[in-house]
Amino acid sequence: MADSLHRCAWCGTDPLYVAYHDEEWGVPEYDARALWEKLVLDGFQAGLAWITILRKREGMRDAFDGFDPETIAAYGEADIERLLGDSRIIRSRAKINSAIKGARIWLEMRDSGEDFSEWLWSFVGGAPIQNSWPDGDARPVATPESEAMSKALKKRGFTFVGPVIVYAFMQAVGMVNDHGAECFRHRQVRAMARS
Repeated sequence: MADSLHRCAWCGTDPLYVAYHDEEWGVPEYDARALWEKLVLDGFQAGLAWITILRKREGMRDAFDGFDPETIAAYGEADIERLLGDSRIIRSRAKINSAIKGARIWLEMRDSGEDFSEWLWSFVGGAPIQNSWPDGDARPVATPESEAMSKALKKRGFTFVGPVIVYAFMQAVGMVNDHGAECFRHRQVRAMARS
């Protein structure tokens, strides 16, 4: 029997994309380390399709030591060369350096008593923005919130965090519920928001 659930059109029929849509996209994430990992992955996506990142995500998690900021912050040139030779990842020196720099910034924030999760969520007032787009309607590629977050991330020294990348990040981690109003996940994701 065919799957009769109505989904957002963007996920198509690729099983990996459908699973990502059904299980992850738009689910509010509050864990600081998980948010940082997702921000890094969105940076690696710059100029590529998200399905490319999904296909490489497990290899990237392995190559980047589980996206542990403490480990990545200590990476040196030998680690960069190791990563550049690893076909399981996106082999971009600029993006690898961005991940290392981002890990160092994440640790600085943590060590100074700042919670990365609370800080990021402050750009949406601590609760997901609940949109209700008709499924066929285009979503914005950036918003005032993503522009503000992008500017603040850049000010702290993060890279590959332009407003379009940041908006995709916000959608993915549930800061914005951009599931189509007809999508079966719209109401489920809305119900997951912290009050």
